[in-house]
Amino acid sequence: MAASDNKNSLLNYVPVYVMLPLGVVNEKNELSDPETLEAQLKRLKEQAGIDGVMVDVWWGIIESDGPKQYNWTAYKKLFQLIASLELKIQAIMSFHKCGGNVGDVVTIPIPKWVRNVGDSNPDIFYTNRKGTRNDEYLSIGVDNVSLFDGRTAVELYSDFMSSFKENMSDLIQSGDIVDIQVGLGPAGELRYPSYPQSQGWEFPGIGEFQCYDTYLSKDLKEAAAKAGHPEWDFPEDAGEYNDKPDETGFFKKNGTYVSEEAKFFLTWYSNKLIFHGDKILGEANKIFNGLKLNLAAKVSGIHWLYNHDSHAAELTAGYYNLSERDGYRPIARMVSKHFGILNFTCLEMRDTDNADEALSAPQELVQDVLSKAWKEGIDAAGENALETYVAKGYNQILLNARPNGVNPNGKPKLKMYGFTYLRLSDTLFEDDKFELFKKFVRKMHADHDYCGDAGQYGQEIVPLKSQNSQLTEEDIADAAQPSGDFEWDSETDMKVDG
Repeated sequence: MAASDNKNSLLNYVPVYVMLPLGVVNEKNELSDPETLEAQLKRLKEQAGIDGVMVDVWWGIIESDGPKQYNWTAYKKLFQLIASLELKIQAIMSFHKCGGNVGDVVTIPIPKWVRNVGDSNPDIFYTNRKGTRNDEYLSIGVDNVSLFDGRTAVELYSDFMSSFKENMSDLIQSGDIVDIQVGLGPAGELRYPSYPQSQGWEFPGIGEFQCYDTYLSKDLKEAAAKAGHPEWDFPEDAGEYNDKPDETGFFKKNGTYVSEEAKFFLTWYSNKLIFHGDKILGEANKIFNGLKLNLAAKVSGIHWLYNHDSHAAELTAGYYNLSERDGYRPIARMVSKHFGILNFTCLEMRDTDNADEALSAPQELVQDVLSKAWKEGIDAAGENALETYVAKGYNQILLNARPNGVNPNGKPKLKMYGFTYLRLSDTLFEDDKFELFKKFVRKMHADHDYCGDAGQYGQEIVPLKSQNSQLTEEDIADAAQPSGDFEWDSETDMKVDG
Protein backbone atom coordinates (compact mmCIF):
# COMPACT_ATOMS: atom_id res chain seq x y z
CA MET A 1 0.00 0.00 0.00
CA ALA A 2 1.40 3.42 -0.92
CA ALA A 3 1.78 5.77 2.02
CA SER A 4 -0.57 8.26 0.38
CA ASP A 5 -3.38 5.64 0.35
CA ASN A 6 -3.36 5.29 4.12
CA LYS A 7 -4.48 8.18 6.31
CA ASN A 8 -2.69 6.79 9.39
CA SER A 9 0.61 7.04 7.52
CA LEU A 10 0.12 10.82 7.45
CA LEU A 11 1.58 10.72 10.97
CA ASN A 12 4.95 10.16 9.24
CA TYR A 13 4.71 13.59 7.54
CA VAL A 14 7.63 15.94 8.33
CA PRO A 15 6.97 19.56 7.27
CA VAL A 16 9.56 21.30 5.11
CA TYR A 17 10.43 24.99 5.39
CA VAL A 18 12.79 27.00 3.18
CA MET A 19 15.13 29.59 4.65
CA LEU A 20 14.87 32.97 2.97
CA PRO A 21 17.98 34.89 1.81
CA LEU A 22 19.91 36.63 4.60
CA GLY A 23 19.24 40.04 3.07
CA VAL A 24 15.58 39.56 2.13
CA VAL A 25 15.09 42.70 4.23
CA ASN A 26 18.18 44.80 3.52
CA GLU A 27 20.25 46.94 5.87
CA LYS A 28 18.18 50.00 4.92
CA ASN A 29 15.11 48.15 6.29
CA GLU A 30 13.56 47.68 2.84
CA LEU A 31 12.05 44.54 1.37
CA SER A 32 14.46 43.45 -1.38
CA ASP A 33 12.86 42.58 -4.73
CA PRO A 34 9.39 41.47 -3.50
CA GLU A 35 8.24 40.56 -7.03
CA THR A 36 10.95 37.92 -7.54
CA LEU A 37 10.45 36.64 -3.99
CA GLU A 38 6.71 36.25 -4.51
CA ALA A 39 7.23 34.38 -7.79
CA GLN A 40 9.76 32.02 -6.21
CA LEU A 41 7.61 31.35 -3.15
CA LYS A 42 4.60 30.63 -5.38
CA ARG A 43 6.64 28.02 -7.26
CA LEU A 44 7.84 26.45 -4.03
CA LYS A 45 4.30 26.33 -2.66
CA GLU A 46 2.43 25.22 -5.78
CA GLN A 47 4.99 22.94 -7.41
CA ALA A 48 7.06 21.60 -4.50
CA GLY A 49 4.42 21.72 -1.75
CA ILE A 50 6.61 23.29 0.95
CA ASP A 51 4.98 24.08 4.30
CA GLY A 52 6.55 27.43 5.07
CA VAL A 53 9.64 29.60 5.30
CA MET A 54 12.18 30.63 7.93
CA VAL A 55 13.45 34.20 8.09
CA ASP A 56 16.04 36.11 10.12
CA VAL A 57 14.51 39.08 11.93
CA TRP A 58 17.58 41.24 12.37
CA TRP A 59 17.96 43.23 15.59
CA GLY A 60 20.58 45.35 13.78
CA ILE A 61 17.94 46.46 11.27
CA ILE A 62 14.85 46.82 13.46
CA GLU A 63 16.36 48.82 16.36
CA SER A 64 19.04 50.60 14.34
CA ASP A 65 17.80 54.16 14.87
CA GLY A 66 18.24 54.18 18.65
CA PRO A 67 17.12 52.56 21.92
CA LYS A 68 13.54 51.25 21.66
CA GLN A 69 13.08 52.84 18.22
CA TYR A 70 11.73 49.77 16.46
CA ASN A 71 10.76 49.87 12.79
CA TRP A 72 8.84 46.77 11.68
CA THR A 73 7.47 48.15 8.36
CA ALA A 74 9.50 45.98 5.95
CA TYR A 75 9.05 42.82 8.00
CA LYS A 76 5.32 43.44 8.24
CA LYS A 77 5.17 43.61 4.43
CA LEU A 78 7.29 40.48 4.12
CA PHE A 79 5.19 38.46 6.57
CA GLN A 80 1.93 39.59 4.96
CA LEU A 81 3.27 38.49 1.56
CA ILE A 82 4.23 35.07 2.95
CA ALA A 83 0.88 34.68 4.72
CA SER A 84 -1.02 35.61 1.56
CA LEU A 85 0.56 32.57 -0.11
CA GLU A 86 -0.63 30.37 2.79
CA LEU A 87 2.89 29.58 3.90
CA LYS A 88 3.79 29.30 7.60
CA ILE A 89 6.50 31.50 9.12
CA GLN A 90 9.40 30.54 11.38
CA ALA A 91 10.85 33.81 12.70
CA ILE A 92 14.40 33.92 14.07
CA MET A 93 15.07 36.59 16.67
CA SER A 94 18.54 37.37 15.24
CA PHE A 95 20.47 39.19 17.93
CA HIS A 96 23.79 38.53 16.19
CA LYS A 97 25.79 40.12 13.42
CA CYS A 98 25.53 38.73 9.92
CA GLY A 99 28.97 38.66 8.28
CA GLY A 100 32.13 36.74 9.04
CA ASN A 101 30.74 33.20 9.06
CA VAL A 102 30.30 30.45 6.47
CA GLY A 103 27.63 31.47 3.95
CA ASP A 104 27.34 35.09 5.10
CA VAL A 105 26.85 37.01 1.84
CA VAL A 106 25.66 40.27 3.39
CA THR A 107 26.83 42.26 6.40
CA ILE A 108 24.27 43.31 9.01
CA PRO A 109 25.95 44.40 12.27
CA ILE A 110 24.23 44.65 15.63
CA PRO A 111 22.74 48.15 16.23
CA LYS A 112 25.28 50.97 15.97
CA TRP A 113 24.18 52.57 19.22
CA VAL A 114 24.95 49.26 20.97
CA ARG A 115 28.34 49.01 19.25
CA ASN A 116 29.06 52.57 20.34
CA VAL A 117 28.99 51.38 23.96
CA GLY A 118 31.81 49.03 22.95
CA ASP A 119 33.96 51.97 21.80
CA SER A 120 34.44 53.01 25.42
CA ASN A 121 33.89 49.56 26.94
CA PRO A 122 35.15 46.83 24.58
CA ASP A 123 34.52 44.22 27.29
CA ILE A 124 30.89 44.04 26.18
CA PHE A 125 32.19 41.75 23.41
CA TYR A 126 33.51 38.22 23.53
CA THR A 127 37.30 38.23 23.91
CA ASN A 128 39.98 35.60 23.28
CA ARG A 129 43.20 35.05 25.22
CA LYS A 130 45.14 37.58 23.14
CA GLY A 131 42.49 40.23 23.81
CA THR A 132 40.97 40.13 20.32
CA ARG A 133 37.32 41.24 20.46
CA ASN A 134 34.42 39.77 18.51
CA ASP A 135 31.46 42.02 17.72
CA GLU A 136 29.17 39.23 16.43
CA TYR A 137 27.18 39.02 19.67
CA LEU A 138 27.33 40.60 23.10
CA SER A 139 29.31 38.67 25.69
CA ILE A 140 27.15 36.69 28.09
CA GLY A 141 29.19 38.47 30.76
CA VAL A 142 26.95 41.54 30.25
CA ASP A 143 23.63 39.66 30.34
CA ASN A 144 22.74 41.32 33.64
CA VAL A 145 24.81 44.52 33.51
CA SER A 146 22.96 47.82 32.81
CA LEU A 147 25.26 49.30 30.18
CA PHE A 148 22.89 49.97 27.29
CA ASP A 149 20.96 53.18 27.87
CA GLY A 150 20.07 51.84 31.32
CA ARG A 151 19.24 48.31 30.13
CA THR A 152 21.01 44.97 30.44
CA ALA A 153 21.67 42.74 27.43
CA VAL A 154 18.86 40.43 28.56
CA GLU A 155 16.50 43.42 28.69
CA LEU A 156 17.54 44.44 25.16
CA TYR A 157 16.54 41.01 23.85
CA SER A 158 13.38 40.88 25.94
CA ASP A 159 12.18 44.32 24.83
CA PHE A 160 12.83 43.43 21.18
CA MET A 161 10.75 40.25 21.48
CA SER A 162 7.95 42.14 23.24
CA SER A 163 7.87 44.66 20.40
CA PHE A 164 7.82 41.83 17.85
CA LYS A 165 4.83 40.27 19.61
CA GLU A 166 2.98 43.58 19.77
CA ASN A 167 3.58 44.41 16.10
CA MET A 168 2.96 40.92 14.71
CA SER A 169 0.05 39.97 16.97
CA ASP A 170 -2.40 39.64 14.05
CA LEU A 171 -0.07 37.18 12.27
CA ILE A 172 0.46 35.20 15.47
CA GLN A 173 -3.27 35.09 16.26
CA SER A 174 -4.07 33.94 12.70
CA GLY A 175 -1.58 31.07 12.98
CA ASP A 176 0.70 32.38 10.22
CA ILE A 177 3.70 32.69 12.56
CA VAL A 178 4.23 29.24 14.04
CA ASP A 179 7.79 29.30 15.44
CA ILE A 180 9.92 31.81 17.31
CA GLN A 181 13.54 30.70 17.20
CA VAL A 182 15.38 32.70 19.85
CA GLY A 183 18.90 33.77 18.89
CA LEU A 184 21.28 32.82 21.72
CA GLY A 185 24.71 33.54 20.24
CA PRO A 186 26.75 33.96 17.06
CA ALA A 187 24.92 32.73 13.94
CA GLY A 188 21.85 32.56 16.19
CA GLU A 189 23.27 29.46 17.89
CA LEU A 190 23.75 28.72 21.58
CA ARG A 191 27.56 28.79 21.54
CA TYR A 192 30.63 30.93 21.99
CA PRO A 193 32.17 32.46 18.81
CA SER A 194 35.07 30.03 19.05
CA TYR A 195 35.78 29.60 15.34
CA PRO A 196 35.48 33.04 13.68
CA GLN A 197 36.62 33.17 10.07
CA SER A 198 36.94 36.94 10.55
CA GLN A 199 39.88 36.24 12.91
CA GLY A 200 41.56 33.72 10.65
CA TRP A 201 40.04 30.44 11.83
CA GLU A 202 40.05 27.71 9.20
CA PHE A 203 38.37 24.30 9.18
CA PRO A 204 39.13 22.01 11.05
CA GLY A 205 40.95 24.10 13.67
CA ILE A 206 40.28 23.60 17.39
CA GLY A 207 39.09 27.17 17.93
CA GLU A 208 39.72 29.21 21.08
CA PHE A 209 37.97 29.86 24.37
CA GLN A 210 36.13 33.21 24.36
CA CYS A 211 35.80 34.27 27.99
CA TYR A 212 38.56 36.79 28.60
CA ASP A 213 36.44 39.93 28.84
CA THR A 214 36.46 41.68 32.23
CA TYR A 215 33.03 40.41 33.22
CA LEU A 216 33.56 36.71 32.52
CA SER A 217 37.12 36.83 33.93
CA LYS A 218 35.76 38.22 37.20
CA ASP A 219 33.02 35.58 37.25
CA LEU A 220 35.56 32.76 36.82
CA LYS A 221 37.73 34.13 39.66
CA GLU A 222 34.72 34.33 41.97
CA ALA A 223 33.60 30.81 41.02
CA ALA A 224 37.10 29.41 41.68
CA ALA A 225 37.26 31.10 45.09
CA LYS A 226 33.80 29.76 45.95
CA ALA A 227 34.98 26.27 44.98
CA GLY A 228 37.87 26.61 47.44
CA HIS A 229 40.54 26.98 44.75
CA PRO A 230 41.25 30.70 44.27
CA GLU A 231 44.42 29.74 42.38
CA TRP A 232 42.50 28.09 39.54
CA ASP A 233 42.50 30.11 36.36
CA PHE A 234 42.14 29.96 32.58
CA PRO A 235 43.89 27.16 30.67
CA GLU A 236 47.45 28.15 29.74
CA ASP A 237 48.06 25.51 27.08
CA ALA A 238 44.88 25.45 24.94
CA GLY A 239 46.55 26.62 21.73
CA GLU A 240 45.24 28.86 18.96
CA TYR A 241 42.44 28.80 16.40
CA ASN A 242 44.03 26.56 13.78
CA ASP A 243 46.01 24.19 15.97
CA LYS A 244 45.39 20.47 15.96
CA PRO A 245 44.43 18.98 19.34
CA ASP A 246 47.66 17.02 19.70
CA GLU A 247 49.72 20.17 19.15
CA THR A 248 48.43 21.51 22.48
CA GLY A 249 49.03 20.45 26.05
CA PHE A 250 45.37 20.95 26.90
CA PHE A 251 43.57 19.00 24.15
CA LYS A 252 46.07 16.25 23.35
CA LYS A 253 45.18 12.68 24.29
CA ASN A 254 45.12 12.56 28.11
CA GLY A 255 46.01 16.27 28.07
CA THR A 256 45.34 18.72 30.86
CA TYR A 257 41.65 18.87 29.90
CA VAL A 258 41.21 15.80 32.16
CA SER A 259 42.70 17.55 35.24
CA GLU A 260 40.48 18.70 38.11
CA GLU A 261 41.26 22.34 37.38
CA ALA A 262 40.31 21.93 33.71
CA LYS A 263 37.11 20.05 34.61
CA PHE A 264 36.17 22.97 36.84
CA PHE A 265 36.89 25.46 34.05
CA LEU A 266 35.02 23.49 31.37
CA THR A 267 32.02 23.03 33.66
CA TRP A 268 31.96 26.76 34.43
CA TYR A 269 32.37 27.70 30.74
CA SER A 270 29.61 25.41 29.50
CA ASN A 271 27.26 26.14 32.41
CA LYS A 272 27.53 29.90 31.78
CA LEU A 273 26.36 29.24 28.22
CA ILE A 274 23.46 27.00 29.24
CA PHE A 275 22.25 29.47 31.88
CA HIS A 276 22.49 32.26 29.29
CA GLY A 277 20.17 30.27 27.02
CA ASP A 278 17.91 29.62 29.98
CA LYS A 279 17.61 33.35 30.77
CA ILE A 280 16.74 34.44 27.23
CA LEU A 281 14.36 31.53 26.60
CA GLY A 282 12.78 32.31 29.96
CA GLU A 283 12.08 35.86 28.78
CA ALA A 284 10.65 34.54 25.51
CA ASN A 285 8.46 32.09 27.40
CA LYS A 286 6.99 34.92 29.51
CA ILE A 287 6.39 37.12 26.45
CA PHE A 288 4.75 34.51 24.22
CA ASN A 289 3.06 32.56 27.00
CA GLY A 290 -0.43 31.36 26.12
CA LEU A 291 -0.03 32.02 22.40
CA LYS A 292 -0.25 29.21 19.85
CA LEU A 293 3.32 29.06 18.65
CA ASN A 294 6.52 27.14 19.31
CA LEU A 295 9.72 28.38 20.92
CA ALA A 296 12.96 26.98 19.52
CA ALA A 297 16.68 27.20 20.24
CA LYS A 298 19.48 26.28 17.85
CA VAL A 299 22.60 24.28 18.65
CA SER A 300 25.61 24.34 16.33
CA GLY A 301 26.72 21.21 14.47
CA ILE A 302 30.40 21.06 15.42
CA HIS A 303 31.18 17.77 13.73
CA TRP A 304 34.93 18.22 13.28
CA LEU A 305 37.27 16.65 15.85
CA TYR A 306 34.26 14.73 17.20
CA ASN A 307 36.37 11.59 16.81
CA HIS A 308 39.24 13.01 18.89
CA ASP A 309 39.20 12.06 22.57
CA SER A 310 39.06 15.72 23.67
CA HIS A 311 36.30 16.89 21.27
CA ALA A 312 38.38 20.10 21.22
CA ALA A 313 36.21 22.12 18.79
CA GLU A 314 33.09 21.38 20.82
CA LEU A 315 34.80 22.33 24.09
CA THR A 316 35.93 25.76 22.87
CA ALA A 317 32.38 26.41 21.58
CA GLY A 318 30.97 25.63 25.05
CA TYR A 319 29.73 22.07 24.49
CA TYR A 320 31.37 20.00 27.25
CA ASN A 321 30.91 16.73 25.42
CA LEU A 322 33.19 13.73 26.01
CA SER A 323 32.71 9.97 25.90
CA GLU A 324 32.19 10.01 29.68
CA ARG A 325 30.20 13.27 29.81
CA ASP A 326 27.14 14.25 27.77
CA GLY A 327 27.37 17.80 26.43
CA TYR A 328 23.99 17.97 24.71
CA ARG A 329 21.43 16.47 27.05
CA PRO A 330 21.95 19.34 29.57
CA ILE A 331 21.05 21.79 26.78
CA ALA A 332 17.98 19.73 25.91
CA ARG A 333 17.06 19.69 29.64
CA MET A 334 17.28 23.49 29.67
CA VAL A 335 15.14 23.83 26.52
CA SER A 336 12.56 21.45 28.00
CA LYS A 337 12.01 23.84 30.93
CA HIS A 338 10.51 26.30 28.44
CA PHE A 339 8.59 23.72 26.35
CA GLY A 340 10.89 24.50 23.45
CA ILE A 341 12.11 22.68 20.36
CA LEU A 342 15.81 21.95 19.86
CA ASN A 343 16.96 22.89 16.37
CA PHE A 344 20.11 21.24 15.04
CA THR A 345 22.14 21.43 11.87
CA CYS A 346 24.44 19.43 9.52
CA LEU A 347 21.64 16.94 8.82
CA GLU A 348 22.83 16.45 5.23
CA MET A 349 26.40 15.48 6.09
CA ARG A 350 27.99 12.06 6.03
CA ASP A 351 31.17 11.02 7.82
CA THR A 352 32.95 10.63 4.48
CA ASP A 353 32.28 14.23 3.39
CA ASN A 354 35.46 15.60 5.00
CA ALA A 355 39.14 14.65 4.93
CA ASP A 356 40.31 12.09 7.48
CA GLU A 357 42.40 14.67 9.32
CA ALA A 358 39.21 16.54 10.29
CA LEU A 359 38.20 13.55 12.48
CA SER A 360 34.67 14.53 11.49
CA ALA A 361 31.63 12.48 12.47
CA PRO A 362 28.45 14.38 11.59
CA GLN A 363 26.32 11.23 11.44
CA GLU A 364 27.20 10.25 15.00
CA LEU A 365 26.83 13.87 16.17
CA VAL A 366 23.32 14.20 14.71
CA GLN A 367 22.34 10.87 16.26
CA ASP A 368 23.78 12.03 19.58
CA VAL A 369 22.00 15.41 19.69
CA LEU A 370 18.61 14.30 18.38
CA SER A 371 18.61 11.34 20.77
CA LYS A 372 19.20 13.64 23.73
CA ALA A 373 16.35 15.94 22.72
CA TRP A 374 13.98 12.98 22.48
CA LYS A 375 15.22 11.53 25.78
CA GLU A 376 14.35 14.85 27.42
CA GLY A 377 10.84 14.65 25.97
CA ILE A 378 11.16 17.57 23.56
CA ASP A 379 10.89 17.77 19.79
CA ALA A 380 13.89 18.15 17.51
CA ALA A 381 13.99 20.07 14.24
CA GLY A 382 16.89 20.72 11.93
CA GLU A 383 18.63 22.18 8.91
CA ASN A 384 21.37 21.39 6.44
CA ALA A 385 24.64 23.18 7.25
CA LEU A 386 25.79 23.74 3.66
CA GLU A 387 23.90 24.08 0.39
CA THR A 388 22.85 20.70 -0.96
CA TYR A 389 21.21 19.83 -4.27
CA VAL A 390 22.13 16.14 -4.62
CA ALA A 391 20.50 12.82 -3.75
CA LYS A 392 23.18 11.85 -1.24
CA GLY A 393 22.48 14.89 0.94
CA TYR A 394 18.70 14.60 0.64
CA ASN A 395 18.76 10.91 1.53
CA GLN A 396 20.82 11.61 4.64
CA ILE A 397 18.32 14.28 5.73
CA LEU A 398 15.46 11.82 5.14
CA LEU A 399 17.22 9.22 7.28
CA ASN A 400 17.70 11.69 10.13
CA ALA A 401 14.10 12.90 9.84
CA ARG A 402 12.80 9.35 10.47
CA PRO A 403 15.76 7.32 11.80
CA ASN A 404 13.79 4.05 11.85
CA GLY A 405 11.79 4.66 8.70
CA VAL A 406 8.11 5.11 7.92
CA ASN A 407 5.39 3.30 9.86
CA PRO A 408 2.60 2.70 7.29
CA ASN A 409 0.04 2.26 10.09
CA GLY A 410 0.67 5.31 12.24
CA LYS A 411 3.28 7.39 14.03
CA PRO A 412 6.87 6.29 13.39
CA LYS A 413 9.09 5.30 16.31
CA LEU A 414 11.18 8.46 15.90
CA LYS A 415 10.37 11.56 13.86
CA MET A 416 11.77 15.07 13.61
CA TYR A 417 9.33 17.93 14.12
CA GLY A 418 10.37 19.74 10.97
CA PHE A 419 13.17 20.49 8.56
CA THR A 420 14.34 23.85 7.18
CA TYR A 421 16.17 23.83 3.86
CA LEU A 422 19.13 26.19 3.54
CA ARG A 423 18.48 28.24 1.42
CA LEU A 424 16.26 29.92 -1.20
CA SER A 425 18.40 30.83 -4.23
CA ASP A 426 18.21 30.98 -8.02
CA THR A 427 20.30 27.78 -8.12
CA LEU A 428 17.52 25.80 -6.47
CA PHE A 429 15.23 26.48 -9.43
CA GLU A 430 17.58 25.06 -12.07
CA ASP A 431 15.70 22.25 -13.85
CA ASP A 432 17.31 19.08 -12.51
CA LYS A 433 17.88 20.57 -9.06
CA PHE A 434 14.28 21.71 -8.66
CA GLU A 435 12.92 18.34 -9.81
CA LEU A 436 15.04 16.57 -7.18
CA PHE A 437 14.01 19.09 -4.50
CA LYS A 438 10.34 18.42 -5.31
CA LYS A 439 10.96 14.67 -4.85
CA PHE A 440 12.71 15.40 -1.56
CA VAL A 441 9.74 17.38 -0.19
CA ARG A 442 7.39 14.60 -1.29
CA LYS A 443 9.51 12.00 0.55
CA MET A 444 9.70 14.18 3.69
CA HIS A 445 5.90 14.24 3.50
CA ALA A 446 5.99 10.40 3.42
CA ASP A 447 4.60 10.39 -0.13
CA HIS A 448 1.58 12.49 0.87
CA ASP A 449 0.38 15.66 -0.77
CA TYR A 450 0.90 18.93 1.09
CA CYS A 451 -1.15 19.00 4.29
CA GLY A 452 -2.08 22.40 5.71
CA ASP A 453 -3.54 21.01 8.94
CA ALA A 454 -0.69 20.11 11.31
CA GLY A 455 -3.13 18.33 13.60
CA GLN A 456 -3.59 15.66 10.93
CA TYR A 457 0.06 14.66 11.23
CA GLY A 458 0.11 14.92 15.01
CA GLN A 459 1.64 18.38 15.39
CA GLU A 460 -1.21 20.69 16.30
CA ILE A 461 0.26 23.77 17.98
CA VAL A 462 -1.09 24.35 21.48
CA PRO A 463 -0.80 27.48 23.64
CA LEU A 464 2.73 27.89 25.00
CA LYS A 465 2.86 26.81 28.64
CA SER A 466 4.72 28.64 31.41
CA GLN A 467 8.22 27.57 32.38
CA ASN A 468 7.74 24.49 34.54
CA SER A 469 10.70 24.82 36.97
CA GLN A 470 14.00 26.64 37.41
CA LEU A 471 17.11 25.14 35.86
CA THR A 472 19.77 24.26 38.44
CA GLU A 473 23.42 23.17 38.32
CA GLU A 474 22.18 19.83 39.67
CA ASP A 475 19.89 19.51 36.60
CA ILE A 476 22.87 20.02 34.33
CA ALA A 477 25.09 17.57 36.24
CA ASP A 478 22.34 14.95 36.18
CA ALA A 479 21.69 15.38 32.44
CA ALA A 480 25.44 15.17 31.74
CA GLN A 481 25.55 11.51 32.80
CA PRO A 482 26.05 9.33 29.67
CA SER A 483 22.77 7.74 28.57
CA GLY A 484 23.39 6.34 25.07
CA ASP A 485 21.67 7.08 21.77
CA PHE A 486 18.73 5.65 19.88
CA GLU A 487 19.44 3.26 17.03
CA TRP A 488 19.50 4.61 13.45
CA ASP A 489 18.79 2.60 10.31
CA SER A 490 21.72 2.40 7.90
CA GLU A 491 19.76 4.20 5.17
CA THR A 492 16.37 5.78 4.63
CA ASP A 493 13.40 3.85 3.25
CA MET A 494 12.28 7.01 1.39
CA LYS A 495 15.16 7.71 -1.01
CA VAL A 496 14.79 10.45 -3.58
CA ASP A 497 16.59 8.21 -6.07
CA GLY A 498 15.19 4.90 -4.88
